[in-house]
Amino acid sequence: MSESQGGSAKESAESPSENVDGGDETVSSKDTKEVIMEATFRALSKHGYKDLRMRDIGEEMDLTRQVIHYHFDGKYDLMSSFLEHIIDQYEGSVVVDGDADPRTELRARVDQCLFGPEFEEFSHWDRMKVYHELYTQAQNDGDHREVFNEHYDRLRGSIVEVVEEGIEEGVFRDVDAERMGQLVTDVIHAARGRRISLGHEDAPEEARKAMDEFIFESLERTE
Repeated sequence: MSESQGGSAKESAESPSENVDGGDETVSSKDTKEVIMEATFRALSKHGYKDLRMRDIGEEMDLTRQVIHYHFDGKYDLMSSFLEHIIDQYEGSVVVDGDADPRTELRARVDQCLFGPEFEEFSHWDRMKVYHELYTQAQNDGDHREVFNEHYDRLRGSIVEVVEEGIEEGVFRDVDAERMGQLVTDVIHAARGRRISLGHEDAPEEARKAMDEFIFESLERTE
């Protein structure tokens, strides 16, 4: 059957709208992918990346496992989409008042990275644990490393932008905004890694206090 006569073979085999638990309720393709992403969170939290199987993800959701294979061409394809999914969640969850001054916005962005937004399922640190597991795997995966690099550049760039704005408004001293953005971003990553890998639960709070004392205060224009 040609695509013009009745859609692709893939579409014929499985409709983009899947049935839940065999009932009458259906969910859209977009909603189904969200269900799969959340199931992937649960499966990764239980099994880790190395031992994760597609069937483990299927067992974490009410939809049939075939739905996963309809949307993704295997574990790697799914993990790539999942990585972009969790990054999009964090980049889209920073809420700063449009009238906020640079001091307030800078602290809000740092707090977002260190303490995270609220999610209905899984805490910020549950999600960061999964994020960092994929992060460590990126050293052997060029495609995933590129995704993380782009995310890192956007995060650092958002800090640089706020610092530059503060300099222009005369709130911050005339510092190297690029270097300052690099420092703040590296402190964030180090604190999150220390908490996750070493179990130092006070790392984010201590990092935040240190940034208050040694970074944010040093930025203040005193003249």
